[in-house]
Amino acid sequence: MTTSATPAAPSPSGASLTLEEITRANVEAALAIQVRPEQEFAVSPVAKSLAEAYVYQDVAWPRLIVDAGRPVGFLMAFFDIDWKQDGGSVIRSGLWRLNIAAAEQGRGYGRFAVESVADEIRRRGGRRLYVTWHPGPHGPERFYQTLGFKDTGEKSEGETVGVLELD
Repeated sequence: MTTSATPAAPSPSGASLTLEEITRANVEAALAIQVRPEQEFAVSPVAKSLAEAYVYQDVAWPRLIVDAGRPVGFLMAFFDIDWKQDGGSVIRSGLWRLNIAAAEQGRGYGRFAVESVADEIRRRGGRRLYVTWHPGPHGPERFYQTLGFKDTGEKSEGETVGVLELD
């Protein structure tokens, strides 16, 4: 079953980009997505993300990024989590994981993923998209800042917390 978080977007191949739910038919393709070796410190493998999605079914939104039938990446968003785990003083939605296949990076797939999550958050009534990233020379900080994310000054499990205002 193919579901698109946004209208299909033009892709580098000239076709359209879509997001697909993870199913029996595409789970192996999702598991095959691997980032560059120097980026592995900054993002968990898809297998760990899918295990977490199973455990956190109420908030996790895992999707395969597909370009003209070809898997090019994986994302997992979260919606309405209790950020401080204190009964709900801070509720947030955002991008939990983003894995773009090593050979597919630099082609706009990451931007499509972030925009798709932003659209889904807006559709659900949200106004901010949160993300965390590992600092470092091969980390995704510059990518997120280029898209407009601002460092909140917070840390979560040693990672920088960023926010993108969606208004």
